[in-house]
Amino acid sequence: MADRRETLKILGAIGSTCAFPFATNELYAQHVHDGPGTQAPAGPPRFFGEAQMKLIGCIADRIIPPTDSPGAVDAGVPGYIDFVVSRNETLQGIFTQGLAWMDEEAQRLHGQTFEALDASRQIGILRPLSDAVDAGEESGTAERFFRAIKSLCADGYYTSQAGLITELGYTGNVALAAFPECEIPEH
Repeated sequence: MADRRETLKILGAIGSTCAFPFATNELYAQHVHDGPGTQAPAGPPRFFGEAQMKLIGCIADRIIPPTDSPGAVDAGVPGYIDFVVSRNETLQGIFTQGLAWMDEEAQRLHGQTFEALDASRQIGILRPLSDAVDAGEESGTAERFFRAIKSLCADGYYTSQAGLITELGYTGNVALAAFPECEIPEH
């Protein structure tokens, strides 16, 4: 992919997939409080096995690939996904079934695991899922999984330093001397 925007066009607008079928506090594990300052720790996965973490990383980097700024894996998105899923039984089922489906589909279509496929074949498996999710056609395991992983990738990435500061240029709570007017004609 030439740049992240092109990849996001291929896989669909992330914003359109951020409507979750879960209560917000359930999805983000906000109902669990380990203590002040606790965040998803680095280290061994909490829920997934190492092979599943590699597959999650592979899919995450197809959704948000590295460009001139870090991609999903470099931003720690797989660890974030593991942390959130470890706290939510509904997501555990969706991810367990969805990850198994991914490798089964890659084996069925190409005789290899998803990770072993080249980028174009990986995108060939992901694109129909993204199209179905964007169209609101989530009838199966694969579509539910893709909606969940795509949404969690967006959340994990755009709340990380790489996404929020490097990619979006967020500077924090800064006083502005002026607010530039919108230059978009329809606004």
